[in-house]
Order: sequence, then C-alpha cells, then structure tokens
Amino acid sequence: MESNFRKNLRDELAYQNLTVKELAAKSGVAKGALDCYVGKQASVPPATTAVKIARALGVSVEYLVSGQKPRHEELVIPSSPRVRAILKLFEDLDGEGQDIMVEIAQVLRRHNGHRL
Repeated sequence: MESNFRKNLRDELAYQNLTVKELAAKSGVAKGALDCYVGKQASVPPATTAVKIARALGVSVEYLVSGQKPRHEELVIPSSPRVRAILKLFEDLDGEGQDIMVEIAQVLRRHNGHRL
C-alpha cells in the first residue's frame, strides 16, 4: 500500500513539474534521501526534513502527510484580482477541465522558462 506521504510528494512534484534532483537543490535535502521518500520503500522523513521539503514546495507538512490543507490555509484569499479570477475559473471546471488547465499552466511555465 502506498504511503500518503509518498503519494502526495509524488503528486506535488508532478503538479509543479519538478524532478527529485530539482527538489533536492531547492530544499537542501539529499537526492538519495528524496529518492527513498518517493521510491518503492516509501520511507517517511523525520519532521525537520519534511519541513524542508514542504517549504521548498510551498506546501504544508500537513498537506504532504494527509493530502489536506490546514484549516487556516483554506481561509486565505489571494489579494491579486488576477489570481482570484483564475481560481474562480478553475473552481468552476469539472475534474477533467481542471486537469487540462493545469497542463496548460505547466506548458506556459516551461515556455516562460525558455525566455528567461
């Protein structure tokens, strides 16, 4: 059975289009250790390491462990009108539409990365 931490970490890496190597550089956690957390053995990191990983990904440790945002994070309303508009459009889509929107955003991010 796949651990929640492993699944949520793998899902977040895919969502952010990051490799384990890139996460290692961002978090300061050794690539070998990260490989253990996303690999078949699915070991769970110590709390201090989980915090480093979560911070590098911009998510909470609670999210990585449970897949749910902490209650206080759900109440945060983005101040940018553009971000609020995009979130509203996203929320109005069904699951398939949301998946397509995420794929489009990832393509745009890669495209912008080539122009930097």
